[in-house]
Amino acid sequence: MFKKNAVYLMIILLLFNLFSLSTSASKDTVFSDDDLYGYDEEVVEAMVASKSFDSFESKAYILIDAATGQVLCEKNSNERLPIASVTKVMSMLLIMEAIDSGKIKLDDIVTASEYAAGMGGSQVYLEPGEQYSVRDALKAVAMHSANDVTVSLAELISGSEEAFVVEMNEKAKELGMKNTHFLDCTGLTDEGHYSCAYDVAIMSRELVTKHPKILEYTSIWMDSFRGGEFELTNTNKLVRFYNGADGLKTGFTRAAGHCLSATATRNNMRLISVVLGGSDSNSRFAQSRKLLDHGFANYESKKVNEKGGEVREVVIKKGIESMAMAVYADDLNLLLSKGNKDKIKREIRVLKSIAAPVKKGQRIGEVIYKVDGNEIGRIDLVCDREVEKVSFIKMFKRLFTSWYNIGRNVD
Repeated sequence: MFKKNAVYLMIILLLFNLFSLSTSASKDTVFSDDDLYGYDEEVVEAMVASKSFDSFESKAYILIDAATGQVLCEKNSNERLPIASVTKVMSMLLIMEAIDSGKIKLDDIVTASEYAAGMGGSQVYLEPGEQYSVRDALKAVAMHSANDVTVSLAELISGSEEAFVVEMNEKAKELGMKNTHFLDCTGLTDEGHYSCAYDVAIMSRELVTKHPKILEYTSIWMDSFRGGEFELTNTNKLVRFYNGADGLKTGFTRAAGHCLSATATRNNMRLISVVLGGSDSNSRFAQSRKLLDHGFANYESKKVNEKGGEVREVVIKKGIESMAMAVYADDLNLLLSKGNKDKIKREIRVLKSIAAPVKKGQRIGEVIYKVDGNEIGRIDLVCDREVEKVSFIKMFKRLFTSWYNIGRNVD
């Protein structure tokens, strides 16, 4: 009788545990940790081989060139959607801005608040008062998508998550992200917290081009936190399995689906793909690979000029100096369909003369690049020096100096 009752008790306990798990599964935050979801390389390979990039069951996608921002392909790229932990692309952007500006340093110590330690979803299970370096914190955010650590960094930079979120939205507005609104720095909020594939591509491009040091963290496959006590494995499986991949950020909640902002570089060309609302973890990686493959197979990048490179002389009227040089205002990379590198034509438009005063860096023309008569890029030309307007006194001094030198040469 005792054994029979024990069996019944075990069955009851088992059913209770199953019920508890199913109840927990209804909460989005429980399943915001991408490490909970498997990655099958063989399944992904099969998907890549059998599907075109627009046949995957995602809600939106986009592929852009990082250097130019040019869109290579897209679907529903301006549709407002929840983006889960892809939100942390903006969080990492503000963190890197704080680091690069000197506001915080990699060796600074972060102290976990009780609020930060209470974050759900992906985490390293911080204890209130626990301390760690900004460097270690950045790894936990970039690799493991740790919500607790992300909030602690937000508090370090802005004083509170609320203040940090204000800065996130201000940065989104500055970058022209018209279909984005943040309510937190982690992506745990679904309702009212949204972005779109195009906007995610914009902030991803800003992060990797203006703060490339972040790639040192997003490209790490395995590391640890808390002096080796907590293992970190990158949630972005492409950094291990896709040639050239070195970032950027995964995301998942039930409302957002499986999301990924991915970046890879080959042959001096960096591409960024964004997939939102993927049907499962494998498909978001497979579709991202397909998008990146498409870009690398069909396009190439060429640097056509360097900042400060000389183009031609310009006459300066009524200036202390009579000539100045028109130079390129910046570097310029062009994105080309493969096979078009040798077809680039350069059209120079520059003033033949300009009246002084002229400031260094003042725009005095432009260069337009074309292929088969179609414009593919342009760059400003600027003056390479400052030239003051001549005055009677300055003219007299210049003439006197010339006469004096002539007299010395005659002697």
